[in-house]
Amino acid sequence: MKKIKKIVLAYSGGLDTSVIIPWLKDNYEGCEIIAVAADVGQGKELSGLEERAIKTGASKLYIEDLKDVFVNEFIFPTMQAGAVYEGKYLLGTSFARPIIAKRIVEIARAEGADAIAHGCTGKGNDQVRFELTIKAFAPDMEIIAPWRTWEIKSRDEEIDYAEKKNVPIPLTRETSYSKDKNLWHLSHEGLDLEDPANEPDYDKILELGVSPEKAPDQAEYITLSFEKGVPVALNGEKLDGVALIKKLNEIGGKHGIGIADMVENRLVGMKSRGVYETPGGTILYAAHDALETICLDRDTMHYKQQAAIKFAELVYYGQWYTPLREALTAFVDKTQETVTGEVKLKLYKGNIINAGITSPYSLYNEDIATFAEDDVYDQYDANGFINLFGLPLKVKALMEQRNNNNK
Repeated sequence: MKKIKKIVLAYSGGLDTSVIIPWLKDNYEGCEIIAVAADVGQGKELSGLEERAIKTGASKLYIEDLKDVFVNEFIFPTMQAGAVYEGKYLLGTSFARPIIAKRIVEIARAEGADAIAHGCTGKGNDQVRFELTIKAFAPDMEIIAPWRTWEIKSRDEEIDYAEKKNVPIPLTRETSYSKDKNLWHLSHEGLDLEDPANEPDYDKILELGVSPEKAPDQAEYITLSFEKGVPVALNGEKLDGVALIKKLNEIGGKHGIGIADMVENRLVGMKSRGVYETPGGTILYAAHDALETICLDRDTMHYKQQAAIKFAELVYYGQWYTPLREALTAFVDKTQETVTGEVKLKLYKGNIINAGITSPYSLYNEDIATFAEDDVYDQYDANGFINLFGLPLKVKALMEQRNNNNK
């Protein structure tokens, strides 16, 4: 068996990866551990990370700022596709994993590493997302997934191991929700949430905003500007993608926007329950969808809605770097050529209410759609259209009528 001399670890500083460093040192004698943390908008979670990684046995820590790439190459293309997994999940964790894994592969190559390790459990989706990306860019690289091989069977046992090894961890047994935070969202799983019969204690778990009951009694209006399906300004102020999402998270969180409590179907076959906070993303999806209603023709919109379901599955399943996802993105890019304009929204206690849509490419024609008298649309033309459109139904009915009469 090949001796492993150097391992690059996908490192977050959470319970799993904090424990994995000493475990790797114990199980791969003399092996160097290099930790890589990707900054995809976790904020303060990254503070003190280097000291913690070195203290637990890593030789060094890379902190890679991937926020701009994350927004422009992953978040916005997925939003433009209208991709939502099972009608609720805006894919916050799903599309963060491929970008992280790709950068880890690049560092592993540069460092001459023998293997890449991750802290994903054998029950979750992230193991697939990480490993499919590694296979796409380093098919020869060995992958170490401790959760699938070690003797630790629960989070309590993990905490026991951390205490035994004097590993500092950023949680307690009582507050050890499994969380994932980035610029786009924050997820919560575990503890009381594992029982779908339990109502979430939003006062305890929410971090990006408040519950609708605690939102202001006064509604707030905002206007988002889009160019070819990409949001470029908020209330007339030009903002880059990272700054725009941060601002919308503040506004949306204040109004109780974007809280999703759902039981989803994991890729590995089981159902899991989680609470997602995606305030800014929920606003962007709503605005983008509203703009498309006036900028896309009927057939393109309907086909795009079907493609969005498949796009969401590909992202959720970790299949970002696949020919099909790339092909669907090419289709989406074509549809976005005229998705330019402004959307005004009213935010009130968890609700997003359309308050006006304008676009130079609007296909809405008031002269045709009006209920008032017009000289554009000849309503008599509908006779011929309905006769032809309904011809198959008429032929079938005549056949059945003839056969019934001959009985």
